[in-house]
Amino acid sequence: MRKTTLSLLTMVAMSNIGFAGGDIQPAVEPEVVVPVVEETVDHSGIYAGLGISAVIAYEADGSFFDKKDGQDRTGDITLIAGYDFNQYIAVEGRYMTSMVHEDILERSLWGVYVKPQYPLMEELKVYGLLGYGGFQLDGIKGSGIDIDDNGFQWGVGTSYKVTEDISIFVDYLNIAKDVEVDRFVRPNVDIDSDAITVGAIYKF
Repeated sequence: MRKTTLSLLTMVAMSNIGFAGGDIQPAVEPEVVVPVVEETVDHSGIYAGLGISAVIAYEADGSFFDKKDGQDRTGDITLIAGYDFNQYIAVEGRYMTSMVHEDILERSLWGVYVKPQYPLMEELKVYGLLGYGGFQLDGIKGSGIDIDDNGFQWGVGTSYKVTEDISIFVDYLNIAKDVEVDRFVRPNVDIDSDAITVGAIYKF
């Protein structure tokens, strides 16, 4: 009788353990969500550049591509330094001096510009130049030209990023418009001056 009672108690105990464990579920670890942090690109910084410029001074009734009397062309070297505040605005300074002379003059130019710019794609952007500068024309070969004038200057251009730090560019700059002079190729005329520059920029 005692053995029968012990057997019944053992069965009841095992049954209770089975029911008690029936509700136990395996532990599920919570999913860890890692926030996605977008990488910010800093477009600010100092840059410097070097360019080769085709520059023309001509009587106001002419144009850059005219081939006629009343104009003179030079080949210039252009030094550039600037600062990008962001990808849309920069300030830039330029100095230009003639290296190759066509006929009767040599020149130098300086300018400081606000440079609005707009990226068309990651590598390509367009920009403008709006600022103030001065230019000087000195006669050679006994031409007697001596012109020194300051005023508003403007330009447009485009640049293409070749590497992360190096870009190539081409732009047009209007140096002077309707400047009255006593003597140029002919006396008592108004002259204009323009430049087309190609070059490279290195961003530090």
